[in-house]
Amino acid sequence: MNRIDQLFQNKKQNILSIYFTAGYPNLNDTEQIIVELEKAGTHLIEIGMPFSDPIADGPVIQESSELALKNGMTIKVLFDQIKNIRKKVKIPLILMGYINPVMQYGIEKFCKDASEIGIDGFIIPDLPYEIYIDEYQTFFNRYNIYNIPLIPPQTNDERIKKIDNSSTGFIYLVSSASITGAKSAEGEVLEKFVNRIKKLELKNPQLIGFGINDKATFQKVCQYANGGIIGTAFIKCLGKSGELSEKIKHFINSLR
Repeated sequence: MNRIDQLFQNKKQNILSIYFTAGYPNLNDTEQIIVELEKAGTHLIEIGMPFSDPIADGPVIQESSELALKNGMTIKVLFDQIKNIRKKVKIPLILMGYINPVMQYGIEKFCKDASEIGIDGFIIPDLPYEIYIDEYQTFFNRYNIYNIPLIPPQTNDERIKKIDNSSTGFIYLVSSASITGAKSAEGEVLEKFVNRIKKLELKNPQLIGFGINDKATFQKVCQYANGGIIGTAFIKCLGKSGELSEKIKHFINSLR
């Protein structure tokens, strides 16, 4: 069974997913960050693959990607860094990034190599869902990799149901039609969106991302979905001075 399914079977609410950029703040921090996040109580980790033109990311994550690329991070380097990660952590791991580097690496090879390492899913914001179904789903299924779709508030009900019916793992609900870190995940737009989602009775669990930056916003979105995803605030935490494990422990504890 995919670890994402196991997570949602065992825990229904208050699921904490943390995003960070591989290779930031230092090239070789990736494995330690993953280990420390699990130790601190994170339930799911999204490992960002840095890209030079991240269309969905705000300035904080963009800057972390630029630095990671300067540090020398690539998909190949990332896979080499975490090739033994399953000897150290058990929680689900998801790779998040953009389609160009994945296509350059080779879609099937990417799925195969990620699966062998112990990756459970991908989030690729600029991969149209129809193209995934028509061209890539076979590879994802072959290697038991879940494609996690992003659904923003402007998506119509028919399309949401269509995506849900052909998805596995969970649905990533985008709290606003914006970039990461732009605004807090609360307010009328989010409430209308999640109320509409509830009426659709989707088969997949949902996590809410974009604009979740502290305990208050995390608790807020947990009222609407199975949990929340925090990225920008954690990247800011990593950028501060101090010992890496202590920074991570303090940040995760601040959300409880």
